[in-house]
Amino acid sequence: MGAIAAAVNKRGENAVSAVFSMLTQLRHRGAEAHGIATPNSVRITKSLDDLLKEKIDSDIALGHDLSSLLPQDLPQPVLGDNFSLVFEGRLFPPLRTPETDEILERLKPNPETQAYNIIKKLEGSYVFAVALHNKILVGRDTIGANSLYYGEDQRICAIASERKALWPLEMKNVKSFPPGNLAIINADGFSFQPVKTVTQPLIRTIDMEPAAKHLQKLLLDSTRKRVADIDKVAVAFSGGLDSSLIAVLAKLCGVEPHLISVGLENQQEIQSAEIAAEALELPLSTQTYTVSEVEQILPRILWLIEEPDPVKVSIAVPFYWVAETTSKMGYKVLFAGQGSDELFGGYQRYLGEYAKSPTTVRNAIYSDVASCYETNFQRDAQVCSFHKVELRLPFTDPKVVDFALSLPINLKIESPQDALRKRVLRQVAKNLEMPTFIVNKTKKAIQYATGVHKALRKLSRKEEASLNEYINKIFQKVYPAQV
Repeated sequence: MGAIAAAVNKRGENAVSAVFSMLTQLRHRGAEAHGIATPNSVRITKSLDDLLKEKIDSDIALGHDLSSLLPQDLPQPVLGDNFSLVFEGRLFPPLRTPETDEILERLKPNPETQAYNIIKKLEGSYVFAVALHNKILVGRDTIGANSLYYGEDQRICAIASERKALWPLEMKNVKSFPPGNLAIINADGFSFQPVKTVTQPLIRTIDMEPAAKHLQKLLLDSTRKRVADIDKVAVAFSGGLDSSLIAVLAKLCGVEPHLISVGLENQQEIQSAEIAAEALELPLSTQTYTVSEVEQILPRILWLIEEPDPVKVSIAVPFYWVAETTSKMGYKVLFAGQGSDELFGGYQRYLGEYAKSPTTVRNAIYSDVASCYETNFQRDAQVCSFHKVELRLPFTDPKVVDFALSLPINLKIESPQDALRKRVLRQVAKNLEMPTFIVNKTKKAIQYATGVHKALRKLSRKEEASLNEYINKIFQKVYPAQV
């Protein structure tokens, strides 16, 4: 794990300095080793200073910063037959050997053809780049749970794990790399080819009980794949349906889940999480914070998520605390329930869409699922990477996503007045004999449940500003060139 960077110089000049610049910006994601590769050579050093001393000249280059979370995480890039490779993320089920060994073997016959097939056939949360003599191939998994961005100007085309690596190259229009796509980068720029993207399947004819049984099997399989290389896991825990279900599934898969709940002082949700953890007979660690601590952490949060979006900030703050606690407790992998609300109609705003027509709400759900990589996943992955924690999301398994999107809307939302929603997921929890108060708990968004939204409002009022103005003012100080 760590960070990925790659660049092509359109003018045939040296691209290595751009890659080194990006690795420097991304060193918070991994500092155990640093590497730069051309299509036919690889240099790896223990420090960035040592890497800078290497005399490398190529108009095509890859780079990697290493964070060795698990034994199979080794320094990169790696060299193949007339190409080099950098791979960031995890295949599911994970391998006990380095993922780069598997990818190199698959690329050998024909890197360009096989790069397409990697995205088509291999499940996981990953991004990769392959340097050939006149181009770079870049791929991202179907769901996009691992962050990746791209940009170009008249001189350089580049990709990196975070936007902050591309901005110093004076690339203003930096975008999120589309999931399930293969890009060819050369002197002409970027050319994207969709390979395996999230699509809207046909609606199934299925009743609640068989749907719940099949969904339970898919979720159990997804969880089993995501714990195959670990014996313990932390779970971001609210005491609600999604996090409780993930914890129970992890336990059924034979790993030891440790629940982590955070919030502002005197928040009732902490007590609710304690009651739920006790009922599930699972260990729980709680951490409480003050409004002052929210204020102190805001610049770092904005630096990590790279957007002055008040909603994303109010979610990132408690998630930062969860990842921080996870790391301090010695856990390398964190489970979270992201994706569930989009897949199963959990948000209250879906009721308004449902009132228009079942088709309208179904289209809204699909649109939200397809854009989750931008609205949720990359934010949380970047927060976790800062703490050297690997985020794994059982609800994002492609088979779970496809099945959930194919379900009739009445298995998710019963009516425009449905206060619970996510009906089929609640049936799964019920079938697993989870406590009724968890099964029937109504959703409360993390920013409200933890008290962070209220704290941000309080801080903005102190500055006599709206919340948007307050967040933007801090963002301007963190990233002045991007305003």
